[in-house]
Amino acid sequence: MSKHIEGVRVRVPASTANLGPGFDSLGLALSLYTWIEMRAAKDRTEFHYYGEQLADKGLPTDKTNLVYKVAQQVFRKAGVNVPELEVSMYSDVPLTRGLGSSASTIVGALTAANALIGSPLSTDDLFQMASAMEKHPDNVGASLFGGLAVAFWDGERAECIKVEPHPRLEALVAIPRFQLSTEKARNVLPKELSMKDAVFNVGHSNVLVAALCTGRLEMIRHAMQDALHQPYRASLVPGMAEILRDAPEHGALGIALSGAGPTMFALVDRESGRKEELEQFLHKSFGAAGIEADTLWLMPDREGPQLTLLTPESPSGTFIENIKEL
Repeated sequence: MSKHIEGVRVRVPASTANLGPGFDSLGLALSLYTWIEMRAAKDRTEFHYYGEQLADKGLPTDKTNLVYKVAQQVFRKAGVNVPELEVSMYSDVPLTRGLGSSASTIVGALTAANALIGSPLSTDDLFQMASAMEKHPDNVGASLFGGLAVAFWDGERAECIKVEPHPRLEALVAIPRFQLSTEKARNVLPKELSMKDAVFNVGHSNVLVAALCTGRLEMIRHAMQDALHQPYRASLVPGMAEILRDAPEHGALGIALSGAGPTMFALVDRESGRKEELEQFLHKSFGAAGIEADTLWLMPDREGPQLTLLTPESPSGTFIENIKEL
């Protein structure tokens, strides 16, 4: 670790995965963020949590913490010993809602730990590590590279191509006020699929990527349909089936379950005059199913992690005072 670096601070975007048919292979970074500040500690490891998404959630404050374990993987791979850490975290990303909270945490921990010791590992090294931890590369690829991540992981190596989101794309997410674990959402999926459903998803995923690459926004509505996971997860999210069916009639370019859910994710044309109509439709649909939900308008994040090195010359101030500068 450089003697001039006292610590690092990183801001990492949230993400939505799958985008309908691109199961475990498509991810889009969103303008919702997790901040991690990391320093080497002298005596013992400490964690400090801030914000309603993290504070008082019972998250580990010792070496069982995910951030600590991920950081130690970086240090071991680089051949560096940093046994004690002081970590501060703040996040706008709700936990277990399908917006890549674990992926943004992993990417943040990897990026911060690597920068803390002088960045000996390449971005690809970090991507391979993140994909192996998550067992799929969509969320981590989006959080690490920004933009739209088109990726695969074959169990040994991950590959990712970043696509710049069309400038007219905006996102509306409806976040139900209940948690849904990824494990539970995966357990409802069948072990085998019919050839018909497999071909359906391959075709729709291909057209969706082509539409996003070429700006054919009118094709998104048709291409975001899915036969692989959403029909099976609909029973876990009241109102989801109706939202998937009807949202395009209320101004959505396309609609999908965000990751494993329960958040619903809509792509919208920024120039649309039907934004309020779509937002009201989502509230009404969830309300009719007895579900309270919060809506957020977000932009695609195009840059990925934003890193600040903390040196003796860095501006003073508390962690919370400084994070909004990123």
